[in-house]
This record gives sequence, structure tokens and C-alpha cells, in this order.
Amino acid sequence: MGTDQQAPNRPPGTPTPTSSGAPVPLGPRFAKLWAASTASALGSGLSTIAAPLLVASRTSDPVVVSAAAGVAWLPWLLFALPGGVLVDRVDRRRLMVVVDWVRVAAMAALAAAIATGHPSIALLYAVLFVINTGEVVFRSASQAMIPAVVPRERLERANGWLLGGVTLMQQMVAGPLGGFLFLLAASIPFFVNAGTYAASAILIAAVAGRYRAEPRETAAEGGTRSSVRADIGEGFRWLMRQRVLRTMAVLIGMLNVTLTAALAVLVLLARERLHLGSVGYGALFTCMAVGGILGSVVGDRLVDRVGATWTVRIGLLIEAGLHLALAASRSSWLIGFALFAFGVHGSLWTIVASSLRQRLTPPHMQGRVGSTNLFIAAGGNCVGALLGGVVAARFGITAPYWAGFAVAVLVSATTWRVFDRATVSAAYRTPAFEEAAAAAAAAQ
Repeated sequence: MGTDQQAPNRPPGTPTPTSSGAPVPLGPRFAKLWAASTASALGSGLSTIAAPLLVASRTSDPVVVSAAAGVAWLPWLLFALPGGVLVDRVDRRRLMVVVDWVRVAAMAALAAAIATGHPSIALLYAVLFVINTGEVVFRSASQAMIPAVVPRERLERANGWLLGGVTLMQQMVAGPLGGFLFLLAASIPFFVNAGTYAASAILIAAVAGRYRAEPRETAAEGGTRSSVRADIGEGFRWLMRQRVLRTMAVLIGMLNVTLTAALAVLVLLARERLHLGSVGYGALFTCMAVGGILGSVVGDRLVDRVGATWTVRIGLLIEAGLHLALAASRSSWLIGFALFAFGVHGSLWTIVASSLRQRLTPPHMQGRVGSTNLFIAAGGNCVGALLGGVVAARFGITAPYWAGFAVAVLVSATTWRVFDRATVSAAYRTPAFEEAAAAAAAAQ
């Protein structure tokens, strides 16, 4: 990775130009990875829309309907951590291909059952569990591959493009398309989903290279592989020793609690305080999606211009501002703008957090450290989904938003100094483990 090192006279995060003066291209390997991720996101978005429609067409029991979402979230809590260990032990590209073909088989079986008039809610639950288990592993492996696919000076750009493709497909295209396809025939969205997973598998298989991190074996281990539990513990301890990464992981967990709680009852806020119908309610999410796409497209340039430090700090203020607007305002226009700004912030935060983690984490621990972040984020989502309705029912519809505002202000004040310019800039310099690897290679 010596050719990807940042020039010493270049500001942190600035793309290294080629001999012609243009930034280093992301390359064909990344193009295939991006196309695979985007196709997979479209299919997943279609099934996310079609699954509850299928359940609702079979039963009106709210517990049965909501259980579909619970089954989809459960793998993130069960398999995020062991999935990271798997990602660090095998070739990541081949693992992603296997995951995709398993998901093709599962989704095709469900679609065939629906098409032949034998839909089963139990089968739907089982398939949702399988494909979301695959999504946990797939996402960890994809994030771990990126530093080996693109120059490290272009990580922000690569993460922005990946995020933009996912946001566009899942939040803009999949919603109306999934509903339309379901009206044509209940099986079509699931058949299309199987096709997108197959396309993803083919594209990833075409990515050249070997993507297996060499494990580090210590004398205490006697050259043998450690246990899954020990590997999980190693990744967790490493993350907890990194002040910036640890703070960002804890922050995303806490802020996901308040954000998911807020979104869980947003439909009630839209109806009771903003007096919006179903179209207006959907438009609020469109505002957030548009902001997310904009942030993903221009995110690397914004981070270069204002710096990662102020990107994170301003983002925390935007988070607080969103909750304040939702709690205090009755203007749908203001709240729509607040959600748009939050969408931009969400993309920028993801770009900075992912790029910092990829820069700082040793190659043999990328899967475990990334999956630990996924586990913390998913835990926050699950807790928030449970708390949102409880808090609103007990203290009023605006209570979750006032609580979110208080939490956002508190974490902004307590973590402001963590993201100082010197600390964050240090993360953009070549990590010590890369310097040691380069020195060892030069000595051979």
C-alpha cells in the first residue's frame, strides 16, 4: 500500500493527483463493487417494501405484521460480531459471492412459493432472516474490501459513491417501484430481488484480486488460530483503545436510539401537528433521502474544504437542530428542510466515520472492527424503536424529540474536544502498522 501513501506536503484527505494533474481514479475494481452494492440495495429495498405488504394481505394482526421487521433486525444483533470474525478469516470477495448466491436461492424459493399460490408467513420470516444475516456479513466484507480496492487518499470519495448508490435505490427508487410491482403480482418484487442478488454475485466475482487478510499469530497462541470469542474480544478491545473511533461508535449508538425513536412516531407527528396526509408524510422521508444523496455525491469535496473536524462538529449541531425542529415547530416546510439537512449530515458522517475507521484499522481486523460498529448501531436502532412509542404514549407526542434534542446537546458538549483538528488530522497520516509493513517489505 506504499503507493497509496499521502504526500507529506499535501493537506490531510486531499486526493493525490496523477501525472496529468487529475485526481487518482477509483478504478474498474471499485466500479464493479459499486454496481454490485447498488444492485443489491435495489433488491433489498424492494423486499423491504413488499414483505409487509405480503403479510398485511394475509393477516390484519399488528403483531404478525410488525414481527416481519423484528425478524429483519434480529440478525444484526446475533451475527454482526461473529460475522466480522468470518470476514477477517476468509477471502472477502469470495465470501460476498457465496452470500449473494445463498440469498438468490432463498429469495427465489419465496418468490416461487408466492407465484404458485403457496405463500407462507413462516417462509417469509425464514427468508427475511436468511437474507438479513447475509446482509450483515456482506456489508462487513464490503467495507473491509474498500481499502484494498481504492487508493487510501480516495476513501472519502469511494464511501460517498457507495452510500449514494444505496440511498438512491433504497430510499428513492425501491419505494414506488416495489409498491407498483407488488400490484402487478405479489411475487414480482421478490423475483426481481433474487435477480439483483445474482447480478451482484456476478459483478463481485469479476473483481480481480485476492482479499484475504493474513491473520496475526502470536507465540502465546503457538501458531494456531484463536477462538471466535477471542477474535471478537480482540477487535472490541482494539476499538475501545482508539479514542476517535471509540467516541464515534458510542455516539452513533446513542444517536441511533434517539433518531429511531423519533422516526418511529413521525407518522403521528405528521398527522397530529403538521396535518399531513400519507403523501405529505412520505415527502418528509423524500426530503431526507434527497439530502442524503446530495451529501454522498459532494461529501468528499465538502470534507476536503471544511475538514473532518468541523464536518463532525457541525453534524452534531444539525442532529440537535433536527430534534428541536420536530419538537417545537408546526411548519412542515421547516421540518422538511431540517430532514433534508439531516440527510446531508448523515451522509457526511458516514463518509468520515467509515474512512477514518478504514484508515486506522489494521487490515487483519477490518471485518471485526467494522462489525462491532454495525452491532452498536443496530443495538441503538432496536432500543430506539422500542422506546419511541413508549415515551410518546407516556409523555406526549413531542417527548421523544425533546429527549433527542437533550441527548444531542449533551453529546455535542461532551465530545466537542475529542474531534479537535490535530487528533483527526493524525488519522489521515499513514498508520504505524502500514509504516512497519513497508519497512519490513523494504528490508526483505
